[in-house]
Amino acid sequence: QVQLVESGGGVVQAGGSLRLSCAASGSPRSINTMGWYRQAPGKQRELVARITSGGSTSYVDSVKGRFTISRGNNRNTVYLQMNKLKPEDTAVYYCNLLLPSMSDYWGQGTQVTVSS
Repeated sequence: QVQLVESGGGVVQAGGSLRLSCAASGSPRSINTMGWYRQAPGKQRELVARITSGGSTSYVDSVKGRFTISRGNNRNTVYLQMNKLKPEDTAVYYCNLLLPSMSDYWGQGTQVTVSS
């Protein structure tokens, strides 16, 4: 069973930085897409960034130029470097792993709070 464990959330002032980490255990297939979603209170969960096993990345427009998604050397760890944070980035951030079979897995979520 694949499990995702996130870390790195916290409270930061606007303009600051945080780095989120997500480690997948349970021997997921190496061909997968990993991503970060977020959900703010009263809003729908949205895709923030994703990265394929080949290294292709995509971002929601609101974070382009500020956030960077990357994989670790073991390919089953994913990071989200968040710079120039804004209060509107406040949300619970969830790690996601998507397999070619379309099975997907979610982490428990980590809170990111950006104060103005």
